[in-house]
Amino acid sequence: MSILSNLFADVRALFFPAVCAVCGEPLTESETTLCTLCRITAPLTGYEAEAYNPVLAKFEGLIPVEHASAMLFFQQGSGWQKLIHHFKYHNRWRIAYEMGRWYGTRLKQSGLYEDIDWVIPMPLHPLKQYRRGYNQATYLAEGIARELGVRVARRAVKRSRNTSSQARTPHRERAANVEGAFAVRRPEQLRGCHLLLVDDVLTTGSTITSLVEAILAVVPDCRVSVAALAASRKELGVER
Repeated sequence: MSILSNLFADVRALFFPAVCAVCGEPLTESETTLCTLCRITAPLTGYEAEAYNPVLAKFEGLIPVEHASAMLFFQQGSGWQKLIHHFKYHNRWRIAYEMGRWYGTRLKQSGLYEDIDWVIPMPLHPLKQYRRGYNQATYLAEGIARELGVRVARRAVKRSRNTSSQARTPHRERAANVEGAFAVRRPEQLRGCHLLLVDDVLTTGSTITSLVEAILAVVPDCRVSVAALAASRKELGVER
């Protein structure tokens, strides 16, 4: 790095100091995205290390899923909800990527996800992605894939129908809202592979169920696992 680049970085740090995406406290030079305290006190589920857990149980009897996990418990009104909103709606995609790397490290350490062939981000409809400017699930997937040492299949599947937001759809209507919403673009890329589907927040599981059904209808010989960054205790039926 040149002297000029160092000077620019120092000036930027002076006027725009890097802060923790959860608590807002300034980060030290050794910290990235999250401060050490927030990492230590993060509402981690530990599910990525459990072969059978409440996330996997959510899909039981609906779709064949090999492994499933969520890294965090979603906490309404917390700094962790703010972190997710920042990377989902406010162009802070780097946060999604760094959270993906953290999640990917934990998935790799668990040993359950060591034979993944492709990581597939939950696709957005082209119109919605154009309006937002990016797909946050893609950056989560990129971070996870980097730590697992595998590739991201960015164009293997698509959202063929522009559905309304699941967050704004009543629970009883969510399955119908995403029914038939996905299509496989490159089935030859997925044949015989173990796929890891990545999304930011798991609620009813209807969106992932619809995507898995679309994939298996065209590529029945692939295996599917699921990794959501966060899931609420209420949706998983887990007591506090």
